[in-house]
Amino acid sequence: MTHSQHHSEACRDTGRCPIVTFPEVVNIDEIKDEAPEVKTFYLSFLNPEVVPYFRIKSGQFIMCTVFGAGEFAVSLPPSPEHDRLHITVRSVGKVTDALHALRPGDKLGLRGPFGNGFPFETIKGKNIVYVAGGIGLIPLRSSIVHALQHRQDFGRIILLYGARSAGDLLYQTDIEEWKKVDGFESFITIDRPESGWQGQVGYVPNLIEKAKVPVEDTVAFVCGPPVMFNAVIAQLLKRGMSEDDIISTLERQMKCGIGKCQHCAIGRTLVCTDGPVYTYHQIKTLGEVI
Repeated sequence: MTHSQHHSEACRDTGRCPIVTFPEVVNIDEIKDEAPEVKTFYLSFLNPEVVPYFRIKSGQFIMCTVFGAGEFAVSLPPSPEHDRLHITVRSVGKVTDALHALRPGDKLGLRGPFGNGFPFETIKGKNIVYVAGGIGLIPLRSSIVHALQHRQDFGRIILLYGARSAGDLLYQTDIEEWKKVDGFESFITIDRPESGWQGQVGYVPNLIEKAKVPVEDTVAFVCGPPVMFNAVIAQLLKRGMSEDDIISTLERQMKCGIGKCQHCAIGRTLVCTDGPVYTYHQIKTLGEVI
């Protein structure tokens, strides 16, 4: 029995589709330059039997193999439904450098998805505030698209996003599409003025007041560099938001994705299986310094 046949049998017998535990080969269909050293890779499975049981939850990650270079963990930016399979990766080392050297038609290995994902069922009816800095928008993209696909289930949907420069802003085409959805609000900023930029100038935490971010019946998803993260958290708490309503993702150098190697352990939690999504209250109890 092939791996695909085994997974198909498990789906039929249990009604639940398991993760892809062995790397499945995907083709690189298209590559898009997002920002300096950041690219989006659009992928498709070579084996069509894999597709029905590769089920994504927003906030999950996969393990990606660049053949001959190694394997790394990467966030899943696609929505769980009606979206192209893709990953967005910044070149930061040996394996990601090798990925960036690939071209359409080249192959990768993919296993997953892993992790707990964002708690969509528990936040229905609430306002959602997304706060991202730089590449912090990558792990939030799936949630944003999914929320907009189910617009009627939520209150206000607000994006606060910033980067060092206009050229460092990711998913600019996507953001323009999101703006067309009724009730979606976006506040975009760059650190310093530059020629041709008509938007906000300043740091992401400054957008909280500009957006009049609500506190009642509101959940905030925050992802970005430590300085931004801590400043945003401080402002949200000062406005009266609960630590349990502030949600983020932790990043660790994950090797297995299934809780065996313990490489991503923080105290009593394993980021690959218990996370990567945690509330700020949970992060504090872990003693994690962000």
